[in-house]
Amino acid sequence: MNRADQNAARFPNGIPELWCPMITHFRAPATPDTERVHALMAHIAPWVHGILIPGSTGEGWDMSDRDILRLLEVVLERASALGQHVLIGALKPTAAEMNTSIDATLALLSSLTGRADPSAAMDAAGVAGFTVCPPTGADLPQSALQQGLEDVLARGLPTAVYQLPQVTRNELMPETVEDLAHRYQNFFLFKDTSGEDRVAKAALDYQDVFFVRGAEGGYSRWPRSAGGLYDGFLLSTANPFSAELGEMLAHLHAGRQEEADRISDRIARCVEIMFPLAGAVKAGNAFANANKVFDHLRAWGPEAEAVEPPML
Repeated sequence: MNRADQNAARFPNGIPELWCPMITHFRAPATPDTERVHALMAHIAPWVHGILIPGSTGEGWDMSDRDILRLLEVVLERASALGQHVLIGALKPTAAEMNTSIDATLALLSSLTGRADPSAAMDAAGVAGFTVCPPTGADLPQSALQQGLEDVLARGLPTAVYQLPQVTRNELMPETVEDLAHRYQNFFLFKDTSGEDRVAKAALDYQDVFFVRGAEGGYSRWPRSAGGLYDGFLLSTANPFSAELGEMLAHLHAGRQEEADRISDRIARCVEIMFPLAGAVKAGNAFANANKVFDHLRAWGPEAEAVEPPML
């Protein structure tokens, strides 16, 4: 099937405009807190219909495959009932490690659903696809980045490509993304967290790959509904601010730019204060830590200081 037909089959109501790379709540090291994970899923469900498990915000780069599978079992218990499509992060430094992680995940999905065929198991489990970054390395040429992604895309599984130079120390050029889009119909979503937006700004022929922005700030000017360059967002701040982001998008669709700008500015001010503070914490990463603090405050309100803080 071509990309449009695959997307229509996988997303009957369209690809969600707002995605969340969920933070991971732990009750002990490497042990998800099922109650808190499910509570967050339910809280964001009215506005967030797509979740990435685990993304950078969910500490996916630090998890073993066993950790990831344990978390996925918790998430998949509730995601379909909440109407949330699940993207599974295979965030590894090499293509070989990405494929090993994908194989382990497919084995779990087959066990959970009783379906031997990978696509059938993914569909039955409510899994929309896998998310991968280009191979890690500052000195890798574009050809190596492209080959690494092709080693995953060639499997034919629905795949999202994630531009994350803060971790991979490299960046896909627009021409590379365009070539992949032309050659692989299963490449359906591109996320850019670089903050530079070079791929979107180049406006090449990306064959209707769905573009989501992952960089924080200036939210109300980036969606296509505001004349921007992106189809949607996949934002760490959708963890604590899903309602606000959903309201902002609704204003944009209704042509209320000023109202959307006000909400965007409020979120941006919170991020400007919290992210530098979180970045100074040596454990975890700034995306995860900042959003765990926001989530803790929103979950417990005035009692937050008296409640045991989240595990980093």
